[in-house]
Amino acid sequence: MQTKKVINHIVSWLEEYSTKSSMEGFVLGISGGIDSAVTSALCAQTSKKLICLNLPIHQAPNQLERSNNHIKWLKEKYTGVSSEVVELTATFDQICGDYPKEVQDELTMANVRARLRMTTLYAFAGHHRYLVAGTGNKVEDFGVGFYTKYGDGGVDLSPIADLMKSHVYEIAKELGVIEEIQNASPTDGLWGDDRSDEDQLGASYPELEWAMEFDGDESALPERKMEILAIYRKLNKVNQHKMNPIPVCTIPKDLFK
Repeated sequence: MQTKKVINHIVSWLEEYSTKSSMEGFVLGISGGIDSAVTSALCAQTSKKLICLNLPIHQAPNQLERSNNHIKWLKEKYTGVSSEVVELTATFDQICGDYPKEVQDELTMANVRARLRMTTLYAFAGHHRYLVAGTGNKVEDFGVGFYTKYGDGGVDLSPIADLMKSHVYEIAKELGVIEEIQNASPTDGLWGDDRSDEDQLGASYPELEWAMEFDGDESALPERKMEILAIYRKLNKVNQHKMNPIPVCTIPKDLFK
């Protein structure tokens, strides 16, 4: 990958899109992970302003520390960057108190966390006339659908969604993103613990990238690669409802007569 040229292309795209939208800048949540770190650094390179939001909900301390350290690095390196910490733990706990216990399974409430954060991002975006920048990469957004519908999937534009996870790491290295983020295990931070994306998916991002691009003879593949293909295909199939447009019931024209 021609990393510097890709960086310049994305920054120019962000600049052009925001200008055409008559918006003043960008807002995004900083998770302490590589995707939000790279996306925020790319947004910061534009002439627009950037608000970085730290939105902890029962957050693991190391994730919160990485988020704060990245925001500090951004502010030192780029102008026009501001930040806010919006502690959402009490809000989330109130929601838990209001919901019937029978709907509060672990996955459902993890998705509620993501949607609560999305609501907060759009509150800031709407007030400041900013765009919510998505942080999903190509594997997550178009391969396995590893995001929350109307949560971290609820965004105005997606700067890195055509980049594989490995490409995101290349850009992070080129941009000089702090080492602790480059070296951290990828995690969505929705569970209040340190479980990684690989723990949830059953495969690493390099493995999923391979499966996403595989178009060869399966008969000679070793057992692990067959497992990876099965994981990828299952996730890709069950998450099509996220990756495809919302279905619209089209009414036959003769019924309007």
